[in-house]
Amino acid sequence: LVDFVAEQNSTRVVTATLNTLVREWIHLNPPPTDKGRRLKILYATQVGVKPPTFVFFVNDHELMHFSYRRYLENQLRSSFGFEGSPIRMIVRQKDEERE
Repeated sequence: LVDFVAEQNSTRVVTATLNTLVREWIHLNPPPTDKGRRLKILYATQVGVKPPTFVFFVNDHELMHFSYRRYLENQLRSSFGFEGSPIRMIVRQKDEERE
């Protein structure tokens, strides 16, 4: 079991595959609106392993509701098998400066 989790923890996801799946997830369950404004996920990429770390570039990071973030995390887990491994998600505005 420990070896399995360690292997899952090291999984790398191809950006093109990730973005194709993210588009499907958005189509199946669109993000909620907030005062008429809708979250737009522009693209996502994996930036690290151990733990798997994903950056989602969006139009406005404040529109990412915790429940939609959890939905995306659950989709990542079920699609790529990150059982037993924490997933880090960073939500960044497209025009945001790097820290």
